[in-house]
Amino acid sequence: MTKVKVIAGACGFTSVIKVEKIRKMCVKVEVISACQYLRSLNEDMLEIDCSKNVFVKIKDSYIYEIASKKLRDTDCPVPCAIIKGIQVELGGATEKDVHMKIQKFI
Repeated sequence: MTKVKVIAGACGFTSVIKVEKIRKMCVKVEVISACQYLRSLNEDMLEIDCSKNVFVKIKDSYIYEIASKKLRDTDCPVPCAIIKGIQVELGGATEKDVHMKIQKFI
């Protein structure tokens, strides 16, 4: 199992994404979060066939498709974190943290 912790920022929510390999290119994803919109993703991620529409262009990605239907904010980093978690669980990427530092200069 792979876990990804996301501290989202302005919304104040911290989420944990659990990705578990079921079969060769099939995973189950669970988002644990106080955000009701993120939790609503779970019903569509019980079994994801990653050989179809996961590792494709953003506009064609299954993860971003369900996120676009259920999440309110386009700047939510969780969909990207879900894909990163899937990549690590399936052995297609190494465990490497991603950071964003946002600064406004006047």
